[in-house]
Amino acid sequence: MNKIIILICFLLTTIIRAQDFETHTYFSQDSLQLELDLFVPNNRNQVKVPLVIYVHGGGFSNGSRTAGHNLARYLVSQNIACASISYMLYMKDKSFGCDGILAEKIKAIQLASNQLWLATGYLIDLKDELNFDSDKIFIAGSSAGAETVLHASFWDREKMKLYEHNLEPQFKYAGAISGAGAIMDLNLIDKNNKIPLMLFHGDNDSLVPYATAAHHFCPPNSSGWLMLFGSYSIANHIESLNGSYELTTFDGGGHSYAGAYFHQDQQRVVDFIKSVQMKEKFVKYQTVDTK
Repeated sequence: MNKIIILICFLLTTIIRAQDFETHTYFSQDSLQLELDLFVPNNRNQVKVPLVIYVHGGGFSNGSRTAGHNLARYLVSQNIACASISYMLYMKDKSFGCDGILAEKIKAIQLASNQLWLATGYLIDLKDELNFDSDKIFIAGSSAGAETVLHASFWDREKMKLYEHNLEPQFKYAGAISGAGAIMDLNLIDKNNKIPLMLFHGDNDSLVPYATAAHHFCPPNSSGWLMLFGSYSIANHIESLNGSYELTTFDGGGHSYAGAYFHQDQQRVVDFIKSVQMKEKFVKYQTVDTK
């Protein structure tokens, strides 16, 4: 009898979990079909909620949108909607390391950023139906997802456009959350397009530099050499622009901390969103000892 009860509980839990999100196709073209999993609080008759769009990591060659499900469930419990998206894994069967091709690396980031813009536009079209505030759209990502999020935040959408998206020229994300991310050029961030940032990064990351260095710390004669400005450099730049940010440094931490606040202690993400909603300037810095 006990085994039957356990089995029934397991099946009920599985059914409940299977029904707590909706899968949408946000883009379809020829052989490419891109989907997102959407988690929405059950408060359709109440005040409009913020929305977080999550982009998974995996070096643009692997990974799945299911990586954002635990974060999404926590956010929903805090009255925040969340969409975890799939995007083209352009680097699959290609090298994203020092022996890769620079132009291919850049194209991978450009494709993912464009597809994030497409997903954003798709969700904005549903804002009234889903009862979220289009002025409170945050984007979040880990590793490759963080690189996508940062470039999607600050690239000129017209110059870098690969697809026709429906985002208005004046549209800006409310904020971005980057786990072990980096950007190719700090000059992409200026006083006009700056947004609040939540950054967390291990200062001993050997793949994506915490400060300023080549991707994977490749030697300059590498075919895949790409200079990157990591979380520490971005935070300093945002501060020079009188912008808002919070930076958590995992002292001695490597790239494994890329998902730290997405997989555990997700309240930190919620607190950042609340800080942004208060519309107050903030500069927060903390160091977490990993030794």
